[in-house]
This record gives sequence, C-alpha cells and structure tokens, in this order.
Amino acid sequence: MTRQFHNTRFDDNDLLYSQQFQDHYYSRHDGRLECRHVFLDGNDLPQRWVNRPKFTIGELGFGTGLNFLVTWHLWQQKRQPGQQLTFLSVEGFPLDVETARHALSQWTQPKELVELAAILLESWDDTSRPLQIDAQTTLQVHHNPVEKALQEFSKTDAWFLDGFAPAKNPDMWSPQVMQLVADRTAPGGTFASYTAAGWVRRNLEDAGFTVVKRPGFASKRDMIAGVLR
Repeated sequence: MTRQFHNTRFDDNDLLYSQQFQDHYYSRHDGRLECRHVFLDGNDLPQRWVNRPKFTIGELGFGTGLNFLVTWHLWQQKRQPGQQLTFLSVEGFPLDVETARHALSQWTQPKELVELAAILLESWDDTSRPLQIDAQTTLQVHHNPVEKALQEFSKTDAWFLDGFAPAKNPDMWSPQVMQLVADRTAPGGTFASYTAAGWVRRNLEDAGFTVVKRPGFASKRDMIAGVLR
C-alpha cells in the first residue's frame, strides 16, 4: 500500500506548518531549545539515565524527528558503556524525506547534530521497524493511528507528549490515549508536554499521573510535567 504523506507547507520564515492541523511543527523561537526545556528537562534527563542499563522514551508526534535528534545528541554525550536507549514514537501523518530534510536543514549547529540528522534521513524509510541507529540506540516510529500504535509500545520510562495543539488535534490528547500512555508507563515513569490545557491535565490525572505546572518555553507561560502515581 502506498504511504500517504502529510500535507504541509513552509511559512514565510521557512518553518514547517501542517495544513491539516493549522499548526507549526515546533516553536517559532527555537525547536531545539524547546525540546531541551520541555521534554529533556521536564523528564529530568539526562540525570535519570545514570546507572540505568536500559531506558525507554515514548513520544507522541515524531514529526521531523527533531526531538529524537536533540535527545540522541545528548545521549551520545552522557551515556555510559553498555547502556541502551530505545526511542519509540507515533506518527500517524508521516512526512516525506525531502520535506523532513528541508525542515532540518535550518539547524546548522552544532555540527554533531547536523551529522546525526544526515544519519536519520538516510534511514528515514526504515524507521517503521526497530532500527539500531547506533550501537546503543534503537529507534522505531509507528505509522498508525495513535491508539493502535500505543498498544504495541513496551513499558516506557519517559514520555514526550508532543502532538499538535490540543484544540486542533484533540484525538491525540483524549482520555483513551492518556490512559494508554499511563498503562504503558513503567513504575516511576514520567511525562512532559508543552501544553498546559486544563482538559489535558485532567485526562492525565484521571489516567494516574500526578501533574504539575512548570514555566513554559519562550512566550508560553506554562507547561506541564508529571509522574505516574
């Protein structure tokens, strides 16, 4: 079956925009810094990697792969010999490789991130099955509707909840999806998200997470993070 790619365009600032969801793929301020502030700091990474033989990250919304690249870059700097990172993501509306290449081309520093992006793009069409992208890192992107995809996830230590804005993509943030996230969270597992929408917080709390507000990135006042009760 031919894969249907997502309908996108690049705006006047050359930032990738979803025509379907009427939303940008990442912060217009700096997607890399947003990832570090929201998802890495929000899940207390890399501190939680210390002395963990295996660690699994789950993500809702692979998009251009930028969150994975920023995480992979940090992982390469901080990991210990023998440690293994598995990065599982969901992308029901995948990008074609040339769109992803153009979107990632704006990140010209650090040099190592550019090199990692080139490796990811070379393997772009292979990520739907477990891909040993380096000796200590496995990536898999599930190209299915979110509820179906999450049923295939293993237990996850940290979540990057990064779907399009809840008001524009409510199916990604539904009670059913947040319950599936909780069900596939390891004891002591955490999540972080750029959104602080009240109904998303309530869905996460009902699913079993303790949720706290934190200062948001750039112009966003709040974000949320939490731990499985």
